[in-house]
Amino acid sequence: MKCISVYTDNFEQFSDVFEKVIVSDFPENEEHEMDGVTFSHSGEVPEHYLERMTQKPEVVVMKEKNRGITILQHGKVFEIIIPKAE
Repeated sequence: MKCISVYTDNFEQFSDVFEKVIVSDFPENEEHEMDGVTFSHSGEVPEHYLERMTQKPEVVVMKEKNRGITILQHGKVFEIIIPKAE
């Protein structure tokens, strides 16, 4: 699963860039800025990472069911977890 980290604690800012960020093609571990929000492709994460993070009380879990995307929000970062294309 691909993980994109979006560095903001402002949900409105995150919502404004979400669609643009998930369709952006950029190298792993390279930071970019869009509309004042920094984001980076954080690499691949294993299934157990998602399971472990969703069990933590300080993590907010959101789902985009149509595309199978999971969004984790904790601290000042949103992590967008995108499943690999079948």
